[in-house]
Amino acid sequence: MQKTVLIVEDEFLIAMDLVRMVEGDGWRIIGPVATVKDALRLLEAELPSVAMLDVNLGDELVTPVAERLKAQNVPFAVASAYDKPESRGGDVLAGVPNVGKPANERHVLTTLKLLTES
Repeated sequence: MQKTVLIVEDEFLIAMDLVRMVEGDGWRIIGPVATVKDALRLLEAELPSVAMLDVNLGDELVTPVAERLKAQNVPFAVASAYDKPESRGGDVLAGVPNVGKPANERHVLTTLKLLTES
């Protein structure tokens, strides 16, 4: 079964960079999407193997998506410039791997691999 990753990122160029990184490693992309509403709609249709989330999506936080993923036992990481993403997105982001922004390709791929093994 092919590994899938949901990408939730509102900055187009960053989203496309993440897509390029993970597709090149054999992942099938779900998304990318730029809003909580769109991410939740995708999760109704299909659960990914893992997810990569931006904390701030324009004027909203990714928290509802993270809460849904956690409730459905889907591991996720964030791509954030915040040292402590939970300070913005709430406790659901505490202890979640953060690949940073800008994200390093090796770090992204290693993190996704670790999430699928846990």
